[in-house]
Amino acid sequence: MYFLVFFIIPLALGFAAQAWVRRAFADGSKIASASGLTGSQVSRQMLDNGGLQDVQIEGIGGQLSDHYDPRGKVMRLSEPVGNSNSVAAVAVAAHETGHAFQDARHEAGFRFRGTLVPATGFASQAWFPLVLFGFLTGVTGLLWVGIVAFAAVLLFQLVTLPVEFGASRKAMAMITQQGVISQQQVPVARKVLTAAALTYVVAALISVMQIIYLLGAARR
Repeated sequence: MYFLVFFIIPLALGFAAQAWVRRAFADGSKIASASGLTGSQVSRQMLDNGGLQDVQIEGIGGQLSDHYDPRGKVMRLSEPVGNSNSVAAVAVAAHETGHAFQDARHEAGFRFRGTLVPATGFASQAWFPLVLFGFLTGVTGLLWVGIVAFAAVLLFQLVTLPVEFGASRKAMAMITQQGVISQQQVPVARKVLTAAALTYVVAALISVMQIIYLLGAARR
């Protein structure tokens, strides 16, 4: 049961979610956006139109490694997103731009998630060794410390969900209202963003399942 909950099911669900994201992005990458703008150009246009000229755009290696850094006020876009004019690219770029607007508007969910980052970074590294050592040695105290650390990770994942869905809603509104994509291309862009959001949902569901198992094990 231990390996099923902590390794087999998470691996299978994670693989399925990532496969859907890659497939949706690949399909959306075959369709050029109505505006012809690249992901970087879309982000720059939206940022400037929204009064966020101070937010910079940089390239980053990898694929689907795109993210907004609130500390440096920097948008980092991968080559397949920043340099492409596909519907998939502009959808992802607009999503990350949505995070910049969440930051600029001091949205509560975005700010709260930011305050959790330091503790979550430590907890994500510490919880599994603590739980494993607690199981192996029978030291219940260590097991409970590991569970508390894991609960912090789960809290971060749950807080992340509305933040990510909110950024996607902003992205869809911006790229449609500003004519970046046509109405016929809306379902394609929405499919890309929905698939990306699914990875966060799957991660949270896996964590919920795991913490339920840990709580049951700790009480036995």
